[in-house]
Amino acid sequence: MSDTILAEVPLISMKDQPTDPDGFAQAFGASFQRFGFAMVADHGVDQALIDRAWKMTEAFFALPEADKRAYYVEGGGGARGYTPYKTEIAKGATHVDLKEFWHIGRQLAAGHRFESVMTPNIWPDAPEGFRETFLELFAAFDAAGDRLLSAIARYLDLKPDWFDPAVKDGNSVLRLLHYPPVPADAPEVRAGAHEDINLITLLLGAEESGLQLLDRNGDWLPVKPPEGAMVVNVGDMLQRLTNNVLPSTTHRVVNPPPERRNKPRYSMPFFLHPAPDFVIETLPGCITPDNPNRYPKPISSHDYLMERLIEIGLIKK
Repeated sequence: MSDTILAEVPLISMKDQPTDPDGFAQAFGASFQRFGFAMVADHGVDQALIDRAWKMTEAFFALPEADKRAYYVEGGGGARGYTPYKTEIAKGATHVDLKEFWHIGRQLAAGHRFESVMTPNIWPDAPEGFRETFLELFAAFDAAGDRLLSAIARYLDLKPDWFDPAVKDGNSVLRLLHYPPVPADAPEVRAGAHEDINLITLLLGAEESGLQLLDRNGDWLPVKPPEGAMVVNVGDMLQRLTNNVLPSTTHRVVNPPPERRNKPRYSMPFFLHPAPDFVIETLPGCITPDNPNRYPKPISSHDYLMERLIEIGLIKK
């Protein structure tokens, strides 16, 4: 791990985007290509809302195990509601992740055309205000994500609104994560090395450290964004769409040092997905003689998601 490399990662402010959209797009995309991720400040998600959401997250996971399991949907692939501890496993890993989580998706109106593939949200009875808080946070992340996708479009020489129809009513997910204290002799990591499935992931800084991202030069970088900033990384759908011009970011959450193993860790990633019927087909501008099309067969984002959920153990064949 290299602190020198980490010091080179720029903190990019979204305040610059309205006045210099091309400059912001170049800085954002260049950070993706050099480091595999970007750190973004002034993202527009209200800090008071974020603080409220952290408190709600801690309060929910402090509930008795039986109360939490009442919101677990057997065979639901973890799409909504609660997923118990030691359920998910990174692709190719030998140990399950040391985490439990809750998923919130997009609220669809009754009769929506995606109703059959985007299951309704589940809301717990406690803590009070949970539903309102996380619907508001979902909307705030959604808005920030749209702005970042516009910057990615510019970086790829596409129209700034290219992603708008792709993500309209997209199957994005807000995940509330709890990593309980771990035994000193635990062989697993809290979350094994993996790449995300979606287009981009927006991640707020966690109080406890542990997140590491794999730099393009092969260094594991311990990443903790500055107060109020977020980490943004590329997912596999965007990697596929761009023919690996924007490679998916490998990351993990390592176990804490012995003196911190009694501390829980909480995290709130927002996985920005396209609509289920969006076809992931290699962008022509990302195909060159030096980079021939690696993904000649198009696939819908829904089918791709199902393939990956099977790989990580959330859906059983």
